[in-house]
Amino acid sequence: MLNVPNKRCIRRLSDRSLKAAKTRNIIAVIAIALTTVLFTSLFTIAMSINDSFQQGNFRQAGGDNHGTFKDLTEAQVAELRDDPLIQESGTRLMVGMTSDDPPFNKSHIEVSYMDPTQAKHYFIEPVEGRLPAEGTDEAAADTRVLSLLGVEPKIGARFTLPIAIDGNTEDAHVVERTFTLCGWWEYDSAITASHVLLPRSAADELCALSTGNPYTATGTWSLDVMLASSLHIREDLTQILANHGYQCENAGEEDYIGIGVNWGYSGAQLAAQADPMTVIAIAAMLALIIFTGYLIIYNVFQISVTGDIRFYGLLKTIGTTGRQIRRMIRRQAYLLSLVGIPIGLAGGYFVGAGLVPVVISRLDGMHETVSLSPLIFVFATVFSLITVRISCRKPGKMAARVSPVEAVRYTDASAKKPKKATGRHTAAKRAAYGARLPRMAWMNLGRSRGKTVVTVLSLALAVVLMQLTYTFAIGFDMDKYLSSKSAVDFVVGDAAYFQTGAGFTSTDEAVPENVIADIGAQGGVTDAGRIYGKVSNVQEFVTEDWFRQSWGQWNSPETLDLMVADEERDENGLLADRVQLYGMEDFPLSKLEVLEGDLSALADPTANAVAAVYMSDDYGDAQEGSNWAKVGDKVRLRYVEELEYFYSDTGEIIPPEQVDAAYDSGRGISSRAKTYRDAEYTVVAAVLVPHSLDYRYYGADEFVMGAEQFKRDTQTSSVMTYVFDVADGTDGSMEAFLKDYTENVQPLFDYESKATYQAEFDSFRTMFLTLGLALSLIIGLVGALNFLNAVLTGIITRRHEFAVLQAIGMTGKQLKRMLMLEGLYYALLALALSLALSVTLGPLVGAGCSTVFWFFTYKFSILPLVLLLPVFAALGLLIPLATYRSTARLSVVERLRTDE
Repeated sequence: MLNVPNKRCIRRLSDRSLKAAKTRNIIAVIAIALTTVLFTSLFTIAMSINDSFQQGNFRQAGGDNHGTFKDLTEAQVAELRDDPLIQESGTRLMVGMTSDDPPFNKSHIEVSYMDPTQAKHYFIEPVEGRLPAEGTDEAAADTRVLSLLGVEPKIGARFTLPIAIDGNTEDAHVVERTFTLCGWWEYDSAITASHVLLPRSAADELCALSTGNPYTATGTWSLDVMLASSLHIREDLTQILANHGYQCENAGEEDYIGIGVNWGYSGAQLAAQADPMTVIAIAAMLALIIFTGYLIIYNVFQISVTGDIRFYGLLKTIGTTGRQIRRMIRRQAYLLSLVGIPIGLAGGYFVGAGLVPVVISRLDGMHETVSLSPLIFVFATVFSLITVRISCRKPGKMAARVSPVEAVRYTDASAKKPKKATGRHTAAKRAAYGARLPRMAWMNLGRSRGKTVVTVLSLALAVVLMQLTYTFAIGFDMDKYLSSKSAVDFVVGDAAYFQTGAGFTSTDEAVPENVIADIGAQGGVTDAGRIYGKVSNVQEFVTEDWFRQSWGQWNSPETLDLMVADEERDENGLLADRVQLYGMEDFPLSKLEVLEGDLSALADPTANAVAAVYMSDDYGDAQEGSNWAKVGDKVRLRYVEELEYFYSDTGEIIPPEQVDAAYDSGRGISSRAKTYRDAEYTVVAAVLVPHSLDYRYYGADEFVMGAEQFKRDTQTSSVMTYVFDVADGTDGSMEAFLKDYTENVQPLFDYESKATYQAEFDSFRTMFLTLGLALSLIIGLVGALNFLNAVLTGIITRRHEFAVLQAIGMTGKQLKRMLMLEGLYYALLALALSLALSVTLGPLVGAGCSTVFWFFTYKFSILPLVLLLPVFAALGLLIPLATYRSTARLSVVERLRTDE
């Protein structure tokens, strides 16, 4: 065969062939547009959620810098900020927090100096006024701080602020300063901390009041930086330190500088968690999207090539090569893409932008952001073109390989070897049965098995996705979620207890009996109990190995050696270490998860029994090495009534009245128990304490006692929290009472309720359900269009066949019934395949979800299939009927005269 390298002629043939197939072009453009809608809407939703998610994370993290170098000197700041890996930097000098007294006891307010770059990255941009000027008494603050102070947000307003210098250390003290408001911005509830910004001169003056305690944050600098990329933040920060002779691995070393990676960046999280399963999941998602688009576009071109196969055969007879025919088909596909893709980009962005607010509204703490990133349109265009290219490849090969003779005799039916008739009268029976409409309709589906498979698969894909989405949504187990988040309906405690890392440390934070009585007076309380917290000095005795294991994760080996040498030992060589104790009444005891043993002995105050508390991971599983004590072990506790202090280097005892002066001298000072009571207990159980009942921080081994034994042995009775359940239907009234009570009657106290976590859970589940249903709807439209395309093109290419059937006696009613049966078979096959795939894939998806979401429980339901059955039946019956009516306008004679 002659090779005709006339590209111009081929382009002309391709273009004219394209113009001649107007109906096919419309269907193909719709198919490409809808595929592009799928890609664009998904990328819009994904990138908008990512942007919104990141913005929400940035606000929770406190800023949008890539990373932070912590606890620096001013000289270290100057040294590090010039590193070439740093694109932008901002500095901050920490002064302290506001005091814990009302009205600040329920708020986290930081007082510091920030340069303008740092303030911008902390989302501090005054809506009125400006940042403080140097050498003045000016200050800028957000509206929450001003509201707590009772100050109107007006430039020039004067306010007095109590500032805790050396907070959370033994040297903590509060100073008051009066400032002039120079700028303010709206408080953002998603941001954990409020800020008061001072000029550098005022910050320096306040920092000079610090005692220099090694654990104070007052006077420390931080350097926040922006890097070239968010994909490897930790590695870049580590390299910057290494460039200047520092490291961030061994705390306590002289060259140690702490770093912080902004967990708000999705890229940083993805890079940190990019295990093979994550990569496979992302690749599978992209493959699913491409496959969905492939199904419809492939079917369009496959049917188009089938209809034009005689045309391509004629081209082969005049010398057109297979390569040139493939080029013609690709050119037509790309020309149709020039129309379909822009339509799809616009429509997809419109759909995606419309769905983003629906999704974001279900997520607490997220700012609604509809992304306008060019990457949305770039990715959507690239994926659409890839899909078009893949989809027209097989039809192009089919057209290129067919010979002229085969093209003339080509039919859309698959080659199938006829079955031999066996048995008496079998042939006659088969002939009679084959003329029945249901049989004819079924046989018509088998004429082009490839087209049938693609159509059924595209319909089934939408159903399977909806089925798996529903399975995913109903699998979120609220009981599991709440069992970890909130074991009781309400928790009432001092406001400081609910602040991050504050814990419970003194009798001043105890819940008094009058507060408990006020709660009980409301009625509706079904179960309640007190949890007593440790407010005295209690020690346990542990092996040196356990001591090193516990403290080694926070200290260098050298520091650990000094700590071991400094600790007191008993007669058996065991080291004295601090310990956390709970005293629980029966109700909170019943909420503990018992890993081993039995809690009944805790009810007897004379049994000298304790339960060892173990830590749990995010999935609620106990961490074996989180407590040394096992069931049956003996625990010796020392209740220290008086300490004596001595110089670490000489052992000289320091008189009580000289202790403060000794600390100021800078010499090493140690302490040991002088007056104490020792008691021995038996571990009767190993337990997990739900987060809503624990100390809210971890730093020592923990044990639980019965309430009476705790009060007797510690000789204290400070109630850390009061926890209770209420009768069904009364939680709303109790919530309203506690809200008013803790704001207006007892502002020093706060509460936490199960309803808060229920709302959080519902928002989380609804978000996934909305996303899944939106994706199912888009893919369902793809499947429906594919079905419409298959039926429409099938009727168009079979017009001559239908005319022959009607010419030999088939009525129009019978023909419509046969076509409707074909459509119904498509729908039923799609539902059957969906059921099979759902049953097969459901447990696999459930197992995968259970590993990612600790509160997921797989539950299979056929409810989506049941709901979709009438919808698919209607589609199967109505689409063939509507398409036939549009093509049956010509008479039988006119249709017989047209070429097949």
